Parts: sequence; C-alpha cells; structure tokens
Amino acid sequence: MKTILVTGSNGLLGQKITSAILDKKQFNLVATSKGLNRFEVTDGYNYAEMDILDPVQVREVIVNYKPDAIIHTAALTNVDKCEKEHALAHQLNVDAVNTLVSICEEFNIQLVHLSTDFIFDGANGPYSELDAPNPLSYYGETKLEAEEIIKNSPCKWAILRTIIVYGIIGDRNRSNIVLWAKNALEKGEPINVVNDQWRMPTLADDLADCCLLAVEKDAYGVFNASGNEMMSISELVYRVADHWNLDKTLIREVSSGSIPYAANRPVKTGFILDKAIKELGYAPHTFEEGLIIVERQLIEREL
Repeated sequence: MKTILVTGSNGLLGQKITSAILDKKQFNLVATSKGLNRFEVTDGYNYAEMDILDPVQVREVIVNYKPDAIIHTAALTNVDKCEKEHALAHQLNVDAVNTLVSICEEFNIQLVHLSTDFIFDGANGPYSELDAPNPLSYYGETKLEAEEIIKNSPCKWAILRTIIVYGIIGDRNRSNIVLWAKNALEKGEPINVVNDQWRMPTLADDLADCCLLAVEKDAYGVFNASGNEMMSISELVYRVADHWNLDKTLIREVSSGSIPYAANRPVKTGFILDKAIKELGYAPHTFEEGLIIVERQLIEREL
C-alpha cells in the first residue's frame, strides 16, 4: 500500500483528500499543514505539523515518513494578495516547490502538484494541456514558474491544473464562491457578481479523487482537472440561488472593470478534460450534481 504525504492538509482540497483516503482505504496517509490538525477525524492516519516554508522541517518530515508520493496542495491562492505581496507569493508558490522537487528527486518520490487556469490569459479558452500559457497576474506567474521547475526535474511528477474549487468541510471559516453566495443570499444580503468572466467550477471531492488517481496510476505529465461545465460567474451564482430557492433579486450583475481588483483576471478559461478522463479515469460531476453533494454534506453536518 502506497504512502501519500499531503501538504496543506487543513485546506479544502487537503481535507477532501484526507476524507477520500480514509473512505477508500487504498493508501496510507501522512497529512501535513502549518499548525494543528483541523480535520474532524484524527484516527486512521498520521498528522505532522510542517511549515512548507521551512526546508529543514520539510525534509525532516519527509525523511521520517518516507512517502511514495507527495500531493502538494499548499499555496497562496488569493490572487489579489499575491499581486500585493510578491515576496510571500514567491516563497509559497515557487520556493516551496523547489524544496519539494529536490527532495522528491533525492528519494524517488512522485510529486503531484496542483496548478491553475490562471496561467492562461483567457483569450482562447477552453484550453488543452498543450496550449501556451500567458499569465495576467503575479499569482499566475508564480504558478507557471512552479510548473516549469517541476517539468525540468527528473523526478516523477504530475501537474493537475484546476479551476474555482468549491465544497464543504468541517471548518466553516473556510469559504468558496458557492458557500459565499449561498450564505449571503440566505442572510438577505445583496451581492455584486461579475457577468463577464467564464469558468468551469470544480467540486473539491472530484479534484481529490483525481489527485488519488494520479498516484494510483503513477501518472506523468500535465492534466486538466476541473469541472465539466462552462459558465459565467453570474450564472454560477444564479444556479446556486436556484438550487437553494434563494432570492435572485439580491444578485447584482456587474462588469469586471467596475471592481477594483489588484490583479487582472482572464476573461474565459475552462479546460478540455479528455486526457484526464481517458488516462486517469477522471469523472467529474456536473455542477448541479456537485451542488446536490454539497447540500447533502451540509445536512449531514447538521445532524
């Protein structure tokens, strides 16, 4: 049975990977994150505090647990914060990858790395794995730089590019676009939503499964791993409102230009998923199916 070490295990994707491994019992898990473990179940796996910015600590943890694969989910994904804090973004999104790559090379560990649609400029979406990147933001630049470091490494690697990840975990302080829209509309709060950006939102549970498929199949190369439906951000929010029967008159459609973003966003990204479906067996849910899963998980947590 392979041992997987997960970075950023306290995040949405990290917790979904933990949950999937515990459910399927096909891998041994070492969950790692900065600070205490925030996953609701503490049995059935190992947890190690690990600051991804501390190369000595990272090496110690990896040498101690000897994983067969590392799934690297830890990153600074706040696009505007990356734009304002270049040094921090580079440390988390590039330097940390350099550390992991060197250790994976040394100990022959597979590295499964999460990347993003923001490496593209959004002029010609949806994109295949072979399309040329052209990031518009510093976040996109750091994620592309990390990809290049990995691609130039002799270690075993797989890069999974994804888009707008949503889902529910026990830590209610961690939000995403689906939960943000649902919670605001339930409170009767008007929300501004852009109507001129298009994405393919990704259920965190699906992405976690794809990460595990990459390990199971010893995947090598770049794979697109997002949801399978293209929609505008405003359509996404309207569909959330429809699903939970919320007041759509509270939704105010606005243009991207009316919002003072620190970082530029691509207009239309989206991914062609054929490679991941064929080679990995990736099978993403539709957006409506994803909302049903989120609703069921919310109900289960309230019982």
